[in-house]
Amino acid sequence: MADETYPQELKYYREHDWVRLEGEDAVFGITWFAQDALGEIVYADLPDVGDEVIAGKPYGELESVKAVSDVIAPLTGEVVEVNDALEDEPQRVNEDCYGEGWILRIRMTAPGQIGELLDVDAYKAFLDEA
Repeated sequence: MADETYPQELKYYREHDWVRLEGEDAVFGITWFAQDALGEIVYADLPDVGDEVIAGKPYGELESVKAVSDVIAPLTGEVVEVNDALEDEPQRVNEDCYGEGWILRIRMTAPGQIGELLDVDAYKAFLDEA
């Protein structure tokens, strides 16, 4: 598994997801904390391209040797791409949660929600309080 890290350029959601903003799109993944808590991920159940995800609602599941966990959307939008590599190699989330282990890309339909996300310092403070 990768070393604990929280990239400065990302936005974070209290459900332990990260967001990389790319124009009108947002790429989602889970944080180092989340993948560490789950343990070895063995299966990913993800939405289809064209599906809508809604902020604060589950959009998929990650199954580990420990548990099955919902993945919660940090923003609302239409799924425009899913990381298909996770179908055969779900452990990529453990190995590189901010790179090869990204989960999906949406076209944002409520970009104002970005203001509700945390920067890296606020997310680290949130982790310290937990």
